[in-house]
Amino acid sequence: MSYDPDKLYNLLPSVYRIRDVEQGEPLRELLGLITQQVGILEEDLEQLYDNQFIETCAPWVLPYIGDLIGYRSLHPIGPDQLTPRAEVANTISYRRRKGTASVLEQLARDVTGWNARAVEFFQLLGWAQFMNHIRPTNFYAPDLREWEPLERLGSAFETIAHTVDVRHVQRGEGRYNIPNVGIFLWRLNAWRLHGSPAARVDDHRFLFHPLGVNTPLFNRPQTEKSITHLAEPINVPEPISRRVLDGSLGDYYGAELSMSIEGIDINDVRACNLSDADASGTTWAHTPPNAAVAIDPVLGRISFRDAQTNPPRVMFHYGFSAAMGGGEYERTPTFDAALGPVETVASPGPIQPALDARTAGGVVELSDSGRFEETPSIALDAGVRLEFRAANEHRPTLIMTGPLDITGGADAEVTLNGLLIAGGPIRVLSALGDTLRKVRLLHCALVPGLSLGIDGTPDSSGAPSLLIEHTETPIEVEIDHCIVGAIHAPPNAIVLIRHSIVDANSDTAVAYSDLDGVGAGGTVSVVNSTIIGTMHTELLKLASNSIFLSRTEDGSAPIRSERRQTGCVRFSWLPLEARVPRRYRCQPELEIAERIKAAIAKSGTSTISDAERQAIKAAVVATVVPAFTSLRYTDPGYCQLRLSVPEEIRTGADDEAEMGVFHDLFQPQRESNIRARLREYLRFGFEAGVFYET
Repeated sequence: MSYDPDKLYNLLPSVYRIRDVEQGEPLRELLGLITQQVGILEEDLEQLYDNQFIETCAPWVLPYIGDLIGYRSLHPIGPDQLTPRAEVANTISYRRRKGTASVLEQLARDVTGWNARAVEFFQLLGWAQFMNHIRPTNFYAPDLREWEPLERLGSAFETIAHTVDVRHVQRGEGRYNIPNVGIFLWRLNAWRLHGSPAARVDDHRFLFHPLGVNTPLFNRPQTEKSITHLAEPINVPEPISRRVLDGSLGDYYGAELSMSIEGIDINDVRACNLSDADASGTTWAHTPPNAAVAIDPVLGRISFRDAQTNPPRVMFHYGFSAAMGGGEYERTPTFDAALGPVETVASPGPIQPALDARTAGGVVELSDSGRFEETPSIALDAGVRLEFRAANEHRPTLIMTGPLDITGGADAEVTLNGLLIAGGPIRVLSALGDTLRKVRLLHCALVPGLSLGIDGTPDSSGAPSLLIEHTETPIEVEIDHCIVGAIHAPPNAIVLIRHSIVDANSDTAVAYSDLDGVGAGGTVSVVNSTIIGTMHTELLKLASNSIFLSRTEDGSAPIRSERRQTGCVRFSWLPLEARVPRRYRCQPELEIAERIKAAIAKSGTSTISDAERQAIKAAVVATVVPAFTSLRYTDPGYCQLRLSVPEEIRTGADDEAEMGVFHDLFQPQRESNIRARLREYLRFGFEAGVFYET
């Protein structure tokens, strides 16, 4: 609030102001101080009135208003969560509808940030019909001629009646009973890619994914128009089946819907099964129906009746857990706003002239989500910075036939941001006298295995995606929110890996090493990341909240740091055989120690035998291990922890979130939040269970 320091002074008679000027204006200074304090008091009085309302109150008042209505705060989970102000404001309206399915569903969305559906399981029980209350949909035997009830069987949207299940719904063991309510959650999101050229198989056959691989198409969730409306399949991000697309094509095909092909009208499109005719994958099984275009949403395939000269541009949605590895999401905060000028390049390129024009620094920006088929190189002058990036909310694909070479003069820096790169690695070179200082990879995907077969199998399994051949002077490499293959770095490199996946395509392949693939690579720090493969480093400076899925066939150390007097490994999972700096609350070591301690306390003695210790160790090593929905890069559940993963890993981070790359999703906290709210808003006698659809 601004104050006029002369507000009181101007009210004085002119004679006093004239005399005050003659004496150096001491009175003006005094009244200015009084005016400032009066202004503060006026503002405080106005704020006291505003503090009576949740919409205008000061932040410090929020817990007091919340306490008046019995509001209890939840675990913070980031931007997906409602703010405390909004949740306190909604509490009264929630309680007016307490116990209804609609409010339970809304609560689930608000406190978890995930898409949700509430199901009252008593409505799915098979009933002996009562003539005064006939329920024609609750027969024990479903109509096998109706495809949709059978398609939805076992999902959140099923309508087929069941017999009573008396197991506990809270533990997820049973569902169908009179007091049971189910909260179904979708952990995966649907991410859009538009204006992308379909990948060509031949003149008639194409794939939606720009890398030319099979990928399930996801529904773009449509906003529910009524607060009392329960979610339907069109409102959640789930894979689209062939039957669903065939039965409801108008709900999914269109420029603002889930998928579309540029220049193709909906009347020319049919759903079709375009799976492989045999194991070779060279032919597709079914002839497209009598239409111009056939789409298979399960495999992400397109078949045209007429030959196509150029690949059509498509829009579709794919499933993934988080905003990383590049995509059409907000990345503006990661841009170097002070860097310029900006050279823009539209697909199909070429890119190299723009990079050559920016040897003195600046930005080269790919302006769309198209495909660029070339192998560029980057060379910089001394002391300059270059950012090679995708435009905000775009994900271009760079298909190379060799390595992307990066060189630079003294203290030069290179940043790659938002790019999907396949076909070759990034190679950081050092020519005579070059002293490139830093390379950053932000929100990039360097395809693990370099390129992929149509089924997602890597063509060059274990091949490095990042080669740091800069050996003249030390170099810093930062990898943030990326998906990359193996990394080869010299001993003088300093590598920081944050919120990323390093995937060598196998837990026995080399994920990090020296340039020869055997020796020790440079100093590395790994934070909130998942590493698939073995590591050999000079120094593991820090490992925190991470998973190292690694093993060796001969029983040697799969994770090895040459220097173990310095550094720290904390709140992470790594094999017991790993030779690393001091561990702090790491698994499975921590669980072994705790079980041995419990066994000693139970025995009533001061120790237990070596055989008992070995038995405990073997049991823990066999059970406390990470397991993933998928380890294939193109799968929606890539590197997502399974729900069956032990709690020691699922809540093993320093803030009780999960270990690994999706730590910042705070998934255990989201589940705790909804369970806490369910206890508060369920009607008396009801029980609720939480079920995950993805």
